[in-house]
Amino acid sequence: MQIRDLPYVDPGLPDARSGPAFLLWLGRRQRSGQLRSLSWGMLHFVSVMALPYGTGLAVQAVVDGSGGSLAVAGGTLAVAAVCIALGDTMLHRTAVTNWITAAARVQQLLIRKSAELGSALTRRVAAGEVVAVSTGDVEKIGWFVEVVSRFLAAALTVVIVCVGLVIYQPALGVVVAVGVPVLALGVLPLLPRATELADIQREKAGRATELASDTVAGLRVLRGIGGEELFLTRYRRASQEVRTAAVHSARMWSVITAVQVLLPGLLLIAVVWHGLGLVRDGRITVGELVTVYSAVMLLSYPLRHFEEIAMAYSFSRPSARRAARVLSLERDTGAAPDTQDGAVPEETDGADTPDRVLKGDMYDPASGLLVPAGSLTAVVCGDPDTAGRLAERLGGHPTEPDGLPSVLLGDVALDEQPLERARAAVLVQDKDPVLLSGTLTELLDVPASGAVAPDRALAAAECGDVLDALSQASLDDDPMGAPITERGRSLSGGQRQRLALARSLVTDPQVLVLDEPTSAVDSHTEAKIADGVRKLREGRTTVVFTSSPLLLDRADRVVLVHEGRAAAVGTHRELLHIEPRYRAVVTRETEAEQQLVGAPRGAPEAAFGKAGTDDIEETS
Repeated sequence: MQIRDLPYVDPGLPDARSGPAFLLWLGRRQRSGQLRSLSWGMLHFVSVMALPYGTGLAVQAVVDGSGGSLAVAGGTLAVAAVCIALGDTMLHRTAVTNWITAAARVQQLLIRKSAELGSALTRRVAAGEVVAVSTGDVEKIGWFVEVVSRFLAAALTVVIVCVGLVIYQPALGVVVAVGVPVLALGVLPLLPRATELADIQREKAGRATELASDTVAGLRVLRGIGGEELFLTRYRRASQEVRTAAVHSARMWSVITAVQVLLPGLLLIAVVWHGLGLVRDGRITVGELVTVYSAVMLLSYPLRHFEEIAMAYSFSRPSARRAARVLSLERDTGAAPDTQDGAVPEETDGADTPDRVLKGDMYDPASGLLVPAGSLTAVVCGDPDTAGRLAERLGGHPTEPDGLPSVLLGDVALDEQPLERARAAVLVQDKDPVLLSGTLTELLDVPASGAVAPDRALAAAECGDVLDALSQASLDDDPMGAPITERGRSLSGGQRQRLALARSLVTDPQVLVLDEPTSAVDSHTEAKIADGVRKLREGRTTVVFTSSPLLLDRADRVVLVHEGRAAAVGTHRELLHIEPRYRAVVTRETEAEQQLVGAPRGAPEAAFGKAGTDDIEETS
């Protein structure tokens, strides 16, 4: 896999049982890249370790006065230099490729998991943790995958050099062969503590990132309630804890580095001391001593990779653990459907095929909510969180504990279908939809049936003033080519909401679920949107979670959900007369307040204010 081939057609199915298992899976998925890196690494390291032999040969040639031997030494050094340059260049290229492709694979896996779980992801994992995994953690995981091949090349080179020195000059080679394992393993007693401190640092850094992300996401609310200073103090404290943990971790790694400088120095002293005695006794030549001395000096280069892989693993292990935690989340499946509360979905006959179009009435056995096909059904929930969870269930993403039955579309259980098929049939727009940066044309370029043109969707969503604003920001007065900043920050809340609604209408799904789609617009615009959506979605199933009388009055059917169950069904005006719980949610008045103003219980006027229902209908 090369960088130019990214992204992966299929990043694979990860082993997310644990952090180490995930790292091992990543390494296996990049075997070819690891082998290339290992091969070039071997060429580079072996060529570096060939320099001592050429140097010793040259010194001995000068001592002996042999021109031929000196020429051979020069040729050896020249070949080694060329191989060093070639090996180092290609090792760097392959190692960086391994790093980037591993990081890209993790990014794609996280993106795929986010798309699979939808907004349910942030209800199961903190948003800050998702941010931490998809940014810094991805780089650390890629670093470990990349360093493995270089470490293996370095380790094999050390073994080859030790064996070669024993054969070349046994008297000194044995000293090196005994001393090198001590160098490689001498820091092992320090690694558990270093790893523990690194884990503490990463954990504290992750919490600080989560706190910062969650604070930024709720900044507007914090300003509204004067809570900025409180959260700023919390972040300062968390930041200082990260700094302290980083200093402690750095101290331990500095000790490890010092040990790795000290031990080779001691080995070098031992080799020189013993070697000088051997030269004085005439048992070895000066050239052989230079060769062994130079080899011991250069061994510190491949041995440095032992420290690097230990550091890479200690830093990447908590990152891999967090990534595995996110990737291990599964799209829950409900239990077998039942037929409580009078719903009558028919039994499945097992003849369902991937090409079959999902259609029919929608029914949620867990809440008893029934949505007739082709209708505009409004759902009123007193608890916004209940509304959000129910909207997710209707999209085939059950958020309650396992064991609850699945939502049915016709006679098909949604959460038992492939995600692509469920998404094609049901689209859920949550209460806080996201607009990505780009032009308006790109924003509306979404998978769609083709039956709803962008201009019709924009008109139904009452985006006329948005188009005017975008025209002024466009160089050629074309609103479709005007740039939209990330998350639509240059637009007002109501404008962002209407553009998101237009995007959902363009897709023209069989079932469209809207969670508070007009909460940020004024009542006049809201009434027009209600009429536009009703007209555009005629013949299609539409579910709107709202407590707005303007939307409720235009729905074919209104369902009151109380304490997670469908408690009452009717039209808006009928429920105002007969259902006090419904009236309390829609009018936001208590029974005591209604008695104080003297309004008859259930009077339609209570839902529309003093103007009454006729005035509202005229404004629409």
